[in-house]
Amino acid sequence: MAALAHGIILLASSQVPKQLNWRQDLAKLTPFNRKIMWTYGGFIVLCIIVFGCLLAWLKSDILQGQPAALGLVAFNGLFWTTRVIVDFSYFKHSDWPSGLLFVIGHCCLSTTFIAIVIVDWSVLAWHILT
Repeated sequence: MAALAHGIILLASSQVPKQLNWRQDLAKLTPFNRKIMWTYGGFIVLCIIVFGCLLAWLKSDILQGQPAALGLVAFNGLFWTTRVIVDFSYFKHSDWPSGLLFVIGHCCLSTTFIAIVIVDWSVLAWHILT
């Protein structure tokens, strides 16, 4: 399930550069800053890929409560919790592009992020409390 959620996020993120006109907006930056932004984006995509793959690969270790696997779950939970907090506390509604598809996409992605957060922290709580 975690791999699927991360895959959905990757599919959505592949649309971001085109849908948000990154080519035009980033062209306004200096070449160095533009490269930094693409590098940051690439590293975030890499993290999402690794999270999805490792969570799928280590599923049985997670269920058994292996410490390293639970560490991965904790880091994944922290990553997405931070993403949700930033979304709801830093971005304003007016920051987001207008249009029904953007609203639906934002709601779907936020729901996916929150679902990952709930599952990750629930798994950790289950292992700690049992």
